[in-house]
Amino acid sequence: MPEPTGAEFGGVNPIFRVERLEASIEYYVSRLGFKLLWKGPYVGCVARGNCHLFLSEGDQGHKGAWVWVGVGDAAAVYEEYRTSGAKLRHPPTNYEWAYEMQVEDPDGNVLRLGSEPLEDEPYGEWFDMYGRRWIPENGGWKLAGE
Repeated sequence: MPEPTGAEFGGVNPIFRVERLEASIEYYVSRLGFKLLWKGPYVGCVARGNCHLFLSEGDQGHKGAWVWVGVGDAAAVYEEYRTSGAKLRHPPTNYEWAYEMQVEDPDGNVLRLGSEPLEDEPYGEWFDMYGRRWIPENGGWKLAGE
């Protein structure tokens, strides 16, 4: 079906609710390698490459949001973040959709950063929002320890 004229979608800018805008901007810039694009009284925009995020102090959503971001090399980003003091939730792991890692901001918002999956490598465990480990089993997923 053809897209109606004027109905094209542009890029997406996720909005993360944060407790303290200044502290969050500092974390994204100093720990995650983002640049500050602009800042207002209660909202700011940080970017790294084509990834833009709005940080909104005490408004627009709930803390603990998640976003998936494609990166060139998840292993390289992991090594960068390991030395920067970022809060790492899960190391790069191979899945059918990506070679993916998780990093968290001070407000519990999670960035899932993934590059192309590794060929001929097994799939690894998944780490969910509650910190539980899921392991691949028989084409599905099983909660670890059950």
